[in-house]
Amino acid sequence: MADKFGAEVSLTASSGGKFEITVDGRLAYSKKAEGRFPTDEELDALAQDGARASA
Repeated sequence: MADKFGAEVSLTASSGGKFEITVDGRLAYSKKAEGRFPTDEELDALAQDGARASA
C-alpha cells in the first residue's frame, strides 16, 4: 500500500471475526455490516480515497 498509494497500513488483532478498515479515524468498511470481506477492487478504492484525503 505504501508503494502504490503512499499510505501506511497496519493490522490490529481482534476477536470474533471483526474486520474493519478505518481512514483518518472514520470507519470506511466493516465486514460485519457488509457480511463479507472487501474485494480487491474495493480495497484499492478505499486506499485511493484515503490517499486523496490525506494529500
